[in-house]
Amino acid sequence: MQSWKYALSLGLLSAALAVPSFAQEAETAPAAEASAIAEAASPEGSFVDEYGTSFTFSLCGESGTDLCGVLTNLEGESATEENLAFVGKQVMQAPQTAPNEWKGSLTAGGISADATVTQTGPDTIDIQGCRAAILCQTLTYTRM
Repeated sequence: MQSWKYALSLGLLSAALAVPSFAQEAETAPAAEASAIAEAASPEGSFVDEYGTSFTFSLCGESGTDLCGVLTNLEGESATEENLAFVGKQVMQAPQTAPNEWKGSLTAGGISADATVTQTGPDTIDIQGCRAAILCQTLTYTRM
């Protein structure tokens, strides 16, 4: 169970949902306008979840469109000695599959989870982590 929580918190890389103010505003804005706002934003930067776990994302890869994630801080139950060894390390590289969406895997300590990263606004990123294709969880990260 600890391994599963760790894999998801690493990007979800995983744990609870936070409702960012942008998402609430987007519900009242026309879909095209919300899409344009998200497209104009960059996924590059540091993002944190409600528990204090954070990642720094950058565009990477040969094409410069992959999204790489470095775990910068790990909080909560997942902050075990074993898991803290991955702080400061790149744990994800995901190719872009659609505007504002990247799909790849999160790998750390022999644990791997499929990850879908979706930029939902200029300052929010949702990360859905799945293991065995059916055990999925989504976390919202906000720009720091």
